[in-house]
Amino acid sequence: MDAASRAGIAEARERLAELTRPASGLLERARDRVIGQPRVLEPQDLLGLADELFAVARLLDGNASLRRALSDPAGKPAERAALAQRLLTGKVSDAALDLVETLARQRWSRPFDLVEASEILATEASLDAADARGELEGVEDELFRFGRIVAGDPALSRILTDRAAPAAGKTALLDQLLAHRVSPVTAQLLRNHLTRPTVSNAETAIERLSEVASRRRGQSVAHVTAAAPLTAAQEQRLSEVLGRVYGRAIGLQVTVDPAVLGGLVIRVGDEVIDGSVLRRLDEAGRRLVG
Repeated sequence: MDAASRAGIAEARERLAELTRPASGLLERARDRVIGQPRVLEPQDLLGLADELFAVARLLDGNASLRRALSDPAGKPAERAALAQRLLTGKVSDAALDLVETLARQRWSRPFDLVEASEILATEASLDAADARGELEGVEDELFRFGRIVAGDPALSRILTDRAAPAAGKTALLDQLLAHRVSPVTAQLLRNHLTRPTVSNAETAIERLSEVASRRRGQSVAHVTAAAPLTAAQEQRLSEVLGRVYGRAIGLQVTVDPAVLGGLVIRVGDEVIDGSVLRRLDEAGRRLVG
């Protein structure tokens, strides 16, 4: 995604933030009443907004002519926004319509970026709901744990990654697996992201969601693989050391894998720190062979 589309997403995120925070002071509340400013503040309403934005993303994903029309650089921003208004008035909430109009006014590098932008806004609204419910940390943990379940079950991973599998079937399977076991926010995020036709790796998609939730809490994520579970003191120490190395707060997601034999394998973003016994044995073996 190039600079134009990134700028469009930033503008839409700013509008979402404006619509999901309380009016500050008498002046802003009066302005809201005059212009009919929609605000979405309650957790259930935020979940509803996220559902609407995910639905808009699916609509755009399945309708190439519509996403071209809403992102056509030859059209005027006001005309594109008016098209969105004609199509969606009465079908979505005022806040969702406002956000789609905001998206339509932006400049996009390619029409499909409009789909991705809608999904980003939907995810942000869902995490807003988690924040309002005091569940951000729990949602991050549930996403990580479900990712481990998928990683450990090749059949489940294959079903969720199968692009030919109908979205309705995947949704029913996820509802069965998640019902009453996770937060509504976690279920909403997994249901909508894992049933996208573009998902090529379910585990990676879940990991990215978990990282988005972690960043929302002001942290980066270190994916740690250890031969045995770490104690709370060890986790705290490792988090502090990584925080000093990277200059920011680092949260840990720890996976136990006896195959590493000892030591740790740590991944932060694209950087891997492999301090495992297995790696050292592999290196020693290569030196002997060489």
